[in-house]
Amino acid sequence: MTYSVAVSGASGYAGGEILRILAAHPDIHIRTVTAHANAGRPLIEQQPHLRSLAHLTLQETTPDILAGHDVVFLALPHGQSGQYTEALGEVPLVIDAGADHRLVSKDAWDAFYGGAFHEPWVYGVPELLVAGHKQREQLVAASRIAAPGCNASTVALSLAPGIAAGVIEPDHIVSVLAVGPSGAGKSAKTHLLASEILGSANPYAVGGTHRHIPEIQQALAAALDTGAPAASIGISFTPVIVPMARGILATSVARIADGVSDAQIRDAWAGAYAGETFVHVLPEGQFPRTADVLGANTALLGLAIDRAAGTVVVVAAVDNLVKGTAGAAVQSMNIALGLPEARGLTVNGVAP
Repeated sequence: MTYSVAVSGASGYAGGEILRILAAHPDIHIRTVTAHANAGRPLIEQQPHLRSLAHLTLQETTPDILAGHDVVFLALPHGQSGQYTEALGEVPLVIDAGADHRLVSKDAWDAFYGGAFHEPWVYGVPELLVAGHKQREQLVAASRIAAPGCNASTVALSLAPGIAAGVIEPDHIVSVLAVGPSGAGKSAKTHLLASEILGSANPYAVGGTHRHIPEIQQALAAALDTGAPAASIGISFTPVIVPMARGILATSVARIADGVSDAQIRDAWAGAYAGETFVHVLPEGQFPRTADVLGANTALLGLAIDRAAGTVVVVAAVDNLVKGTAGAAVQSMNIALGLPEARGLTVNGVAP
């Protein structure tokens, strides 16, 4: 069976990456692409790397145009997806790459986003440990999926095994992320100009203000399997923009729980991701680079045990536009539709 697909926000980075992946997917027919300001223009003008989709023209983003497809991807800015989702009730599968359907708590939404709160959808991180099982179980036959925030899923995948196994303490976690500016979207912003970021590292949303914090807390609290509230996860989260177009290198540090051995710590991560296609724990002493995952739907994790400081250090590398967003969305789509989970996706990056 071939599934017809519409992608909204197709002129942006996330929408473009969804299209790039779907263009090589054997079970997908990309029928419709939509945009706002660029509606009426050829897709190829906005996404000149998508040569196989040069025949498509960007249409207006309206419920009528998005309806009538088997799958709709919403790759819109935060706060804009919710206005369409109720009107797409007849679409069998809708996947939101924005934040509108990620958070369970209205209070968290109000504190970090504001505006209308929308019901939470199934979270699209298949490998995530949730209450003793993997999140992919919830994605089987799902009709509404919330693709993750790239920073949030990277940190959650980094730490969930240790929290679920009880080998690290969840109340004082520190995560510092080097991130590429593509995570901020394609709209022109002065602080993301090349002249502002080249040769510089620029922290932002410092001191507990980044919008992905409640998403991280929600995911890691679910890994506890105790019904603990999201607020039980104490995390200091600091992203730093660095001069690379795409990629996240996340370094997360957590205290080792009392009486836990080195073997138990390593076994927690190795056991959690054994057999996973897209999340790999590197051998002891090895740590990933963002260059190793560019263009791939792969998360690479390196683990260090710092006994002198009493901490576990997890270094994770992902491509923020693939495993962090579009790849996770397509992987979740595959599961929901009953297709092979890796269909249309690759573990191989691009080098140099």
